[in-house]
Amino acid sequence: MSEQIYDIAVLGGGPGGYVAAIRSAQLKFKTAIIEKDKLGGICLNWGCIPTKALLKNAEVIHTIKKASEYGINIKEYSFDFTKIIKRSRDVSARIVKGVEFLMRKNKIDKYDGFGKLIDKNTIEVTDASGNKSLVKAKNIIIATGARPRQIPGIEIDRKSIITSSEAMVLERQPKDMIIIGAGAIGVEFAYFYNELGTKITLVEMMPQILPVEDEEVSKTLEKEFVKNGIRILTSTKVLSAKTTSKGVEVKVDANGKEETLTAEIALVAIGVQGNIENIGLEQVGVKTEKSFIVVNKETYQTSVPGIYAIGDVNGPPWLAHVASAEGIACVEQIAGLHHPGVDYSNIPGCTYCQPQVASIGLTEKKARELGHEIKVGRYPFRSHGKSLAVGENTGFVKLIFDAKYGELLGAHIIGENATELIAELGLAKSLEAVGESIFKTVHAHPTLSEAIMEAAADAYGEAIHL
Repeated sequence: MSEQIYDIAVLGGGPGGYVAAIRSAQLKFKTAIIEKDKLGGICLNWGCIPTKALLKNAEVIHTIKKASEYGINIKEYSFDFTKIIKRSRDVSARIVKGVEFLMRKNKIDKYDGFGKLIDKNTIEVTDASGNKSLVKAKNIIIATGARPRQIPGIEIDRKSIITSSEAMVLERQPKDMIIIGAGAIGVEFAYFYNELGTKITLVEMMPQILPVEDEEVSKTLEKEFVKNGIRILTSTKVLSAKTTSKGVEVKVDANGKEETLTAEIALVAIGVQGNIENIGLEQVGVKTEKSFIVVNKETYQTSVPGIYAIGDVNGPPWLAHVASAEGIACVEQIAGLHHPGVDYSNIPGCTYCQPQVASIGLTEKKARELGHEIKVGRYPFRSHGKSLAVGENTGFVKLIFDAKYGELLGAHIIGENATELIAELGLAKSLEAVGESIFKTVHAHPTLSEAIMEAAADAYGEAIHL
């Protein structure tokens, strides 16, 4: 049994783990990373990247369907579902190879196998052949991520009742699908499969789809989805789901009215649970709660000194960019560098359906609940020059400012390229920009970003094009 001694050992190679390892190596720490599968974790292999590749196919199909609006006549078109899936997998594989290159470039030792803590400074790694090695380190960062959460009593067979992972690699396109959960994952798959022609029923327990988003945004998206043929059941609880000879039956309760839904496939997309099992947490005394590791959210230290946990495994928000930010913050604090920490009030959230949805900070409802006196500005894309020019004019920008100090409290966008536009508002919020500093900043014309300037101006009664 071989043994190595490191300054930092990272357990898990997802967007939290591999970023932490790279930052560790940059700071001249002797670094190891342990990963049982492929580097990149869920995000690069089964989440962020391959799903966006799939969604691009849906966007292309969407454009083809409305090509006549641009004076382009496409009488017939077809698509190869197998090739769509293959393209997504190829994109994922290419990105993963890039991460592997970064490990070599930064001289990070990579251990292929399942890692388990056997004491506060030691990880036992078991490879696919059963061979074991010990990785000893002064500091250990746990970045084992999370996996799709299951509904109690509903068995996921990965054939008729599936998770997002199976939804990305189906052998053939289903004619109909029930999607349980209308958060970002459920909504994105609803959009993707609906554009391809699958009949979609979207079931959500909360009163609105995308429950964490501003109500106006969610209502606008729901209206678009319904217009495009998606059936939406909100305030609806799933009672049971079972496989049948023809697919699956899902029994639901919609405001006291029971209904049995049928389809070829049911996709369960109701959230995640942490990967904390069998990695030795109990043995070394790391405290957990509801399937997640308890940490100090400033240092990411667990209940055991020298052991840290970052990313999805330490709880919400379950976002790849949060995991990466936590990885950098954690390593820099281990190094004794000053780090301001991760500002959890300034984390962008993005949903990559069409129209896209992006937000940062407080919703209007939450701002009022917290007692803020607010100014709200809105600017619709329906009358916006660039939106009309590109032929995508659904949606709006909505900005929420503190009435007394002018501070940007929240930003919400639904529309074309919303997930790109949100970055400007993240920077503005991090720099404590006030409304006037946003709308007095000259925005290039014609651009979609002008809608941000106009929304800020609207909050102060100075919008020009409203």
